[in-house]
Order: sequence, then C-alpha cells, then structure tokens
Amino acid sequence: MSTVPYVEPSAGTGIELPPPSVVDASEPLVSVIIPALNEARNLPHVMAALPEVDEVILVDGGSTDDTVEVARRLMPGIRVVTQNRRGKGNALACGFAAATGDILVMIDADGSTDPREIPSFIAALRAGADFAKGSRFHGSGGSADITALRRAGNKCLSLLVNTMFRTRYSDLCYGYNAFWARHLDVFGLDSTSPRPDGDGRLWGDGFEIETLLNLRAARARLHIIEVPSFEQARIHGESNLNAMTDGLRVLRTIAREWPRRRSAVKTAEHAR
Repeated sequence: MSTVPYVEPSAGTGIELPPPSVVDASEPLVSVIIPALNEARNLPHVMAALPEVDEVILVDGGSTDDTVEVARRLMPGIRVVTQNRRGKGNALACGFAAATGDILVMIDADGSTDPREIPSFIAALRAGADFAKGSRFHGSGGSADITALRRAGNKCLSLLVNTMFRTRYSDLCYGYNAFWARHLDVFGLDSTSPRPDGDGRLWGDGFEIETLLNLRAARARLHIIEVPSFEQARIHGESNLNAMTDGLRVLRTIAREWPRRRSAVKTAEHAR
C-alpha cells in the first residue's frame, strides 16, 4: 500500500500512514463560520468578498453595535448563532456545532482573512487533505498586519511545537483553516457547557483555539496540508488579541496537550 506523510507539505513528521480516505466525487456542501464581536463596520467588506457557499454562520459574541443587523441586511439567508460563553474559541465551537456542511471553513470578521482564498482551502480538502491549514509563511503567503513581536513569538511557538510534537508547521498561530466536518469530534470542542464564573471562558475558548486545533489535528494523525494565505490588515477597530496574555495561553495549551500526544503515540505503538 502506498503511504503519505500525515502532514504536508510543511507540517509533516515523517511518520508514514495509509493514504486518507477517498473524497466523494459529489460536490461537498460548504459552511463558513464567522465569529464576530462588534464588527458592524467590517462585515460589509467581508461579505462582499465571500464566494458562493452553501451556508454562512455568524457567531455573535454579544455585540453592542449593529453587527447582527448589518449581517442580516447584507445576507438575508445568513444563520446567526449566539455563543454561550466568551472568546473566539467558544464562538468557533458553537458555529461548528450548528453547521450543516461537509466542509467547515473558519474566517475572521475583521477582514484580515481574505474570503477570496476559500476556494484554495476547499481545493486542498478535495485533493485529499483532512485539514487545510492556512499559513502566512508558506509559499505565496504573507501578512500586512503582523507585528515584529507577534512574528517572533509565532516563530518560537512554532519551533517549540514542531520539536515536541514532531510536526513542521510554518505558522502555528493563524486562524484561517478548513476541515471536513466528519473530523469535528477529534477536536473535542465544548459548545454546550455554561459560562463559568471569572472571565467566562473555559480552556480553549480564547485565541488558543488556533493552536488547539493544530495540535489535535496532528495528534489524530489527520492528513494536513498548508495553504498559502495573505493576512490583510484589520479594516476598522482594534483587535482583541493580546500578544503577551494570549501567548501565555498558547504556551499553556501546548503544555496541556503534550501528555495527550504522548499517550496517543504509546497507544499507536501498542496497536502495531
């Protein structure tokens, strides 16, 4: 049987696995999930660039502006979901749970992820990938938004993960991804637990979701392909990302996922 590395072209580990399952030749249904918090001014730009897809889900994080009204005016058929806790990770979990498509695509509402790139992610999945990972540092990718501090932090975190988890991710902390809905369970996302006291977030509810998805995709040995992506500058407003606090959450995520990775490797070795 021919084999392929389970992550390619730049996230591979050298572990040889059977090829991914054959993709159905029929046209897959595509759901686009857009977490949004006070993005009324940015949504017109994002919606105008969206290609034709089967379902668009806006996950509202309790916006105090006209985010929901603007979304419904621009796209009458849009589905609006209200997240049950706080943070981007929880918004995505709620959106994924509500989606009905075969392919789930996650983009940002601030205009930084270009919706016109969605066909490239779909093409990667239809070519055999289980998880299409956007990368600003692969091929023709780039960024008009990343700061020197964030770039350095991302590089260090990517190196750490690649060393610990035997991956070769070129862009760990980037949230433009797509995957087949049939793999949703491997990520173990919680979309139902109530909002806890304190900051209203469970682990995985913040920006660490991007790292969490990458690590669990690798742990599950999904066939991962990196897709070059160009990050645009946010159009209006300010990002909720904090390079220091969110960077620490990413580090904690790596530390929490490491024992699970080792357990998965031991299980695979015993199964041989």
